[in-house]
Amino acid sequence: MPRTLIVTNDFPPRRGGIESFVRALADRLGDVVVYTASMPGSEEVDAALPYPVIRDRTGTLLPTRRVRAAVVRTLREHGCDRVLIGSSVPLGLLAPALREAGAQRILAVTHGHEVWWSRLPGTRQALRRVGDAVDVLTDISDWTRAQIGRALSPAGRAKQTRMAPGVDTSHFFPGSGGAAVRSSLGLTAEDRVVVCAARLVPRKGQDTMIDAWPAVLAAVPRARLVVVGDGPHRAALEKRAAQRGVTADVTFVGSVPWEQMPAYMDAADVFAMPSRSRLAGLEPEGLGIVFLEAAACGKPVIVGRSGGAPEATRDGETGYVVDPRSPREVAARVVELLTDRDKAAAMGAKGRDWVHASWQWDQVGATARRLLDLP
Repeated sequence: MPRTLIVTNDFPPRRGGIESFVRALADRLGDVVVYTASMPGSEEVDAALPYPVIRDRTGTLLPTRRVRAAVVRTLREHGCDRVLIGSSVPLGLLAPALREAGAQRILAVTHGHEVWWSRLPGTRQALRRVGDAVDVLTDISDWTRAQIGRALSPAGRAKQTRMAPGVDTSHFFPGSGGAAVRSSLGLTAEDRVVVCAARLVPRKGQDTMIDAWPAVLAAVPRARLVVVGDGPHRAALEKRAAQRGVTADVTFVGSVPWEQMPAYMDAADVFAMPSRSRLAGLEPEGLGIVFLEAAACGKPVIVGRSGGAPEATRDGETGYVVDPRSPREVAARVVELLTDRDKAAAMGAKGRDWVHASWQWDQVGATARRLLDLP
């Protein structure tokens, strides 16, 4: 029977979108072995998994001679003949050695950061080499596919295949704990709540939400903005809220465990994250699975026009795509959805149906199995 070696820097207990993506694939590929980096708290996580996890001695895997030898040895010792590389660069550069060691099928996953790899000298060539060496190079959106494809050879572009992340709809659903979250935050049924959940960094758009909030309050006095997440931009955002006079109307929750995220989505009337591209487009939003998680909870979403993020909603049907640098436009869409509850509910219902039809993890797992030629 085929056995798949997953080589990745991104795996629990480290938290993030790529980590969740790789873990979800590992859980759905059958007979797997994971080779990943060392990180605090890994022993407890690994002990609970039904497949072996081998931790390198370093906290970051790079395609060095030592790591290459260790990965090849793992492939051989565990009898693996398939390889899934959790993030295509730089670990995809191990593909030739894995092929020589007996890998019959190699799939490399791309996310959003490969976009800047595709645009810079040196890294562009590395991405091209990966595309030539693997059997399949996946993409998460039409936008990332086009951007990454510019760096690839014709043969590499022919290997590009869609495999976007999914949503666990048994975890994200209407009624998944929002009432308890509202109560814990001192919010009542009369309060109109907008949730923005993301790492607190400039490109995620929390600053635009705060700048929009005075206009939102002028139209909806009981509007409340709940900011979920933490990061280096928090102090600046709190200062910005004070400067705009909205401190009492903006709640900074801090970091929330993934298991509690559905409840915060469920607490919202609207989910909004007007993320934007930065550094001349080198820092885009590749897709934004958080929009689909909110949609799975039956919430209309407001999405910033950045990279592939608009593909995470159906503009005008399940939410709105906005100019992420326009507080005025963001405020107008927030007010529209907070004041027209029937429209918001209809958009949320359409979003939930769309996620159930097209964005579930089991569908993603089936795609990965097909691409790896697994039974």
